[in-house]
Amino acid sequence: MSWSNMKELIKKLSDMRGVSGFEYRITDKISDILRPYCDEVKIDALGSVIGVKYCGKKNAPRIMIEAHCDEIGLMVTSVTDEGYLTFTSVGGVDERTLPSTEVTVHAREDLWGVIGIQPAYLLEKGKTVKKKAMAVDTGLDAKKVKELVSVGDSITLAQSVGEFGDNRFSGKSLDDRACLAAIISVMERLQNTDLNVDVYAVAAVQEEVGCRGGKTTAYGINPDMAIAIDVCHGITPDNSDDAFDIGSGTVISVGPNLHPKLTDALFETANNRNIKVNVEVDGGNTGTDAWEIQVARDGIPTALLSLPLKYMHTSVETLHLSDAAATAELLAEFIKEQKGDMKWISF
Repeated sequence: MSWSNMKELIKKLSDMRGVSGFEYRITDKISDILRPYCDEVKIDALGSVIGVKYCGKKNAPRIMIEAHCDEIGLMVTSVTDEGYLTFTSVGGVDERTLPSTEVTVHAREDLWGVIGIQPAYLLEKGKTVKKKAMAVDTGLDAKKVKELVSVGDSITLAQSVGEFGDNRFSGKSLDDRACLAAIISVMERLQNTDLNVDVYAVAAVQEEVGCRGGKTTAYGINPDMAIAIDVCHGITPDNSDDAFDIGSGTVISVGPNLHPKLTDALFETANNRNIKVNVEVDGGNTGTDAWEIQVARDGIPTALLSLPLKYMHTSVETLHLSDAAATAELLAEFIKEQKGDMKWISF
């Protein structure tokens, strides 16, 4: 996949609006994007998208590559007499960033709105504005709002992805749609290639509320190995510890829940192909689907690749295109190298 095509794919995926639990709004679109590169595409009972490329060889090993397709967001908790919408969070929303944010309310029809708060001069000095003091203003009269909006409707951040600097992107839900773009790029790179493994590309649901889709798809596929792709922290002015420069390459995690032989094999592929990688040490729960995939069924050898991302869980998440491209290249080359015998991964 060319860089220009990768750019457009990231923008297209980011602009989709699928809060955790409401991914049904976007999974058909994701399926349509995957379909040209797969022999079969299906949506499972929980809502995750699974695209399969079969190698055509008997009893071929199964490799699962996975990114989540859901995004953080909000849900309507009430419609006030004045027509304002109160809300609660879905996933790890940083409420400090919500005031003055533009949003889309997914009601009987999509409504544009803004999150408003009291002017600063009316607030108690030094006091942090809490979510319960905020509301969505759609600009419509109360009667119209009550006709269109129901309690439980989802709300997404409205920020579209913009490109700035040298192949840098900023916008909503790059966690984890940029990683999903990398997986789609992998499937494209595997076209017209003689493989020795069946490849399962997964766009998992509900990661932001408990890593649920990763767990259920791993159980259903029962792969011989799995590689999850998510984001890690990029270096910002206030955070350089356990963070990586955007544009510095994919990040390979090492830790007790990440299979050492699989991880070492990814390092070897990167070294042989001159693909830039970084190392992140995860001594416990990674906070990603990899944590749940590795304990599905009787255990699945699992690795974790990450894209450095600045300003995580905001409407201005920022990353570099080269990291998504490098991740796709590493995964595709690793899959091509597999000989069909998975004995090497056993302890």
